[in-house]
Amino acid sequence: MSFISTRIARSSLHQLGAQRQVLRTSQTAVRMLSKSAVVRDAEYEKHRIQANPPTMGTTKDMSQPMPKTDLTEPQSKPSQSLPLFSMAGKVCVVTGGARGIGQMICRAFLEAECTQLAILDLKKEDAEATARELVQAFEEQGRPKGSIRAIGLGVNIADETSVQAGFKSVMEEFGQVDSVVNSAGIVENFTAEAYPTDRLKMLCDINIMGSFYVARESAKVMKPGSSIVMIGSMSGVVINVPQPQTPYNFSKAAVIHMVKSLAVEWAPKGIRVNAVSPGYVLTNLTKVILDKPENQALKDEWINRYVEFRPADPNDLKGPVLFLASDAGSYTTGSNMIVDGGYTCI
Repeated sequence: MSFISTRIARSSLHQLGAQRQVLRTSQTAVRMLSKSAVVRDAEYEKHRIQANPPTMGTTKDMSQPMPKTDLTEPQSKPSQSLPLFSMAGKVCVVTGGARGIGQMICRAFLEAECTQLAILDLKKEDAEATARELVQAFEEQGRPKGSIRAIGLGVNIADETSVQAGFKSVMEEFGQVDSVVNSAGIVENFTAEAYPTDRLKMLCDINIMGSFYVARESAKVMKPGSSIVMIGSMSGVVINVPQPQTPYNFSKAAVIHMVKSLAVEWAPKGIRVNAVSPGYVLTNLTKVILDKPENQALKDEWINRYVEFRPADPNDLKGPVLFLASDAGSYTTGSNMIVDGGYTCI
């Protein structure tokens, strides 16, 4: 073997030894980190917040007996999924419930077997009229007369004392609150530099502070297993064009983040908090706006941005709201369910 070959061989052996030493050091470090992780995880488990207790009947090591039948086989018993969406026995509260999306949510609750409903709106007479009309409509469809108790209350959600009085009335009438949907809110279109300060404050008082007041008063009287649903907007996650509405956009972004914060804070109480963020919804008010000849360009802009090529019908929100408000969504909290026909995908 030449001198050069010997040097190369020795160098290779030294490199191999160094690599083995690095490997041994790495393995030792991994073992130390693993032990540290075990200690850290054990400490974490002591303080971990759970929105709901673990599934009943599940052993600590998560082992369960295998099902007797394959889930792909026909089941002899009827489905047990639909009852999860039932609102039977629950007291439901809807703000902004006299018209539009709020009224549709009231109908959805009654369709899902709710028999105790409180409709909160700015004008008491509007809330009471909607309550009477809904009860009459469902009795005409076959519900036993007197089986539905629906009340209408005048509540300004921007006023903390008004919200407190409203929930006090609900508790006096029904004795409990199980599901609350906050649908009250406003939108206005001004450029940022021209937005009147007094109207900006009013919008924030309704959309942001009002949402917080409703959530807080709800949580004060709710029991574990209850649900709060905020009606947000896709405007809280994307910027709508061509209309200028910066304050509305950031107010809905605030609501979405409020939902996440409250979901974490109230998880130990067993109260779930979620948001449903719709795209443009074709309510009567929206129809009036879009049907004006001068708004044809706005209408075209909106429609062309939808994967579905249409705005939402109010009925499109029934399923998402019922899921989150009912026991079907018992493991869902802190979520923002966007229902926008694919608008935010593009």
